[in-house]
Amino acid sequence: MALIDLLNISKHYEAQKILTDINFHVDEGERIVIIGKNGSGKSTLMKIVNGTLEQDAGERITKQNLEIKMLAQRPDFKEGDTVREAVEAGLDELNSAKKRYNEISLLLAEEFDNKVLIDEHERLSRYIEHHNAWNLDDKIERIIQHFDLKQYEDKPIVMLSGGEQRRVALASLLLQKPDILLLDEPTNHLDVYMVEFLEELILKEKFTLVFISHDRYFIDRIATKSVEVEDCSLREYSGGYSNYLTQKEEYLRTLQKQHDNLLGVLKRENEWYARGVRARLKRNEGRKERLMSLREDAKTNPAKIRKMSIELQREAKHFNRDKSINKQKMLFEVEDLSLTLGNKELLKDFSTRILQKDVIAIVGPNGSGKSTLLKALLGRIEPSFGKIKQGEFTIGYFDQHREMLDDSKNLIETFCPHGGDRVNVRGADMHVYGYLKNFLFPREFLDKKIGILSGGEKNRIALALLFTKNVDILILDEPTNDLDIPTINILEEQLSSFPGAVIIVSHDRYFVDKIAKKLFIFKKDKHIEESYQQYSQYLELERELKELDEMHSTAEKPKPKVQEKEKSLRLTFKEKIALQKLPAEIDELELKIDAMNTCLANPKCYEDIGISKLAKDLQELENLYEQKVEELLEIQEKEEEINS
Repeated sequence: MALIDLLNISKHYEAQKILTDINFHVDEGERIVIIGKNGSGKSTLMKIVNGTLEQDAGERITKQNLEIKMLAQRPDFKEGDTVREAVEAGLDELNSAKKRYNEISLLLAEEFDNKVLIDEHERLSRYIEHHNAWNLDDKIERIIQHFDLKQYEDKPIVMLSGGEQRRVALASLLLQKPDILLLDEPTNHLDVYMVEFLEELILKEKFTLVFISHDRYFIDRIATKSVEVEDCSLREYSGGYSNYLTQKEEYLRTLQKQHDNLLGVLKRENEWYARGVRARLKRNEGRKERLMSLREDAKTNPAKIRKMSIELQREAKHFNRDKSINKQKMLFEVEDLSLTLGNKELLKDFSTRILQKDVIAIVGPNGSGKSTLLKALLGRIEPSFGKIKQGEFTIGYFDQHREMLDDSKNLIETFCPHGGDRVNVRGADMHVYGYLKNFLFPREFLDKKIGILSGGEKNRIALALLFTKNVDILILDEPTNDLDIPTINILEEQLSSFPGAVIIVSHDRYFVDKIAKKLFIFKKDKHIEESYQQYSQYLELERELKELDEMHSTAEKPKPKVQEKEKSLRLTFKEKIALQKLPAEIDELELKIDAMNTCLANPKCYEDIGISKLAKDLQELENLYEQKVEELLEIQEKEEEINS
């Protein structure tokens, strides 16, 4: 069912065309990702869908009473609200619906045949079901926990950082579950565990979604359709990022040779993705088969669960053996390092060696201490205990605050501080425009001040400047934030060709998989685990171990008594009515089906009706019969579970 149609839409800002005569449609249940370079018009399209930006031409048609909600870059909260109040904002209508539903349920116990009450009861039931709000309090608690907001729930919202406030706003929108949810870079400020929870929630609750993201694994898992904004036009591709790569490559084959550079990037990206997927599938195939075979009898066989857990842990250790080449130059030698920030212990007893060709990703939950470890390596903070020995080398550092940039200077002054228009890039003398073109900057940007650029443009400038430095090691803190996918591809190429060591902090699983040769993983016990796995594979292994632990706990628990069952498990009023009516309806359908089969065996009977029509009617009756039987069985199973 179509929820919104944009027909022949055009939009421009002064002389700059953004969208020209485009068509865009959102059907119920679709999850559409908008892809394109920064400045191509992705956010403009999103705002037109939302209705907060007026198009210059064309028509915007929406379904009646359509509810659209958008995650703002800078959320606006009610003054004085606590975090929990802000999360629960917008749920008044749902809470009222639940209260009225309960009131009508009591009234219907006395007025069983009141059609007005029954109709209202069913309408409210559909509304609550659509928003998956039967256990709303539990759902609120789960989202607060998974988005790491529990510790702040009674604090005023104004005391939170910008990233934390975005998490609060996202949590509130997920609870409201509008007809269409619009998300602009929803994974920014989320760690990988929060992203995985977000993915599961979106898929489980069947959101209709339009989103912008640079997280390629998130796109691949969530998107049912990709829409690319390019040259003021839209182009649609089915599926997520991997499908987009394949279909885009095929499309580019038909274009002129001016696209060869982009085609090369896409081919390399597609080859890497396919190679990575094949490798992961090959490695995991045997483990998956073993895991799935055990799950059938897992809850009754703790010994098998323990055996599988040991195998998985052994596999993890296989990847964690030291593969360092001792002949390489030592950059850092870390001995028994412990780090504390304020009164919070972040890291303890960490020892390692970082060598001249290491490519390391530091990963872990938000607030675990990743950026603090970088600052300790840079010598900006002192260890609480232990020491860091450092060899003789130079460092290039990229941080989330872009401290290397001066807002008062333009691009020429930034890259050529001593005058001229040439820049040296790893021994190659280049014109500054020729170099910046590689980072997707047009010539007219050269005279622009840094201060007027967007966050994504500043990130591109900071990265471009970093790669002009003659350094032995690059240290980058969340380099992909605010970047579009084409720029991340450029960053990956630059890092892959960098001859020295690289240390990155990132939550971008695809980026880490593609770049890192080694992981430093912050664990809950404040220790760091070193691993040579791909990050996505490590996370998958971690999930499986967690599931096995949960199965082990379940298998060893005694069966709960009747009084220990959850109070929320009960038949709804609608189910009780169905339980009374369905047996008679099924009996009646059986009689009709028998009569039709008898008619089909009698030429005099089916010639009068028409054999085609009779066969079609019989098929429809049999489908309805199967549907009714299935519905009755489900209700009976639930009733048995309640009474057992």
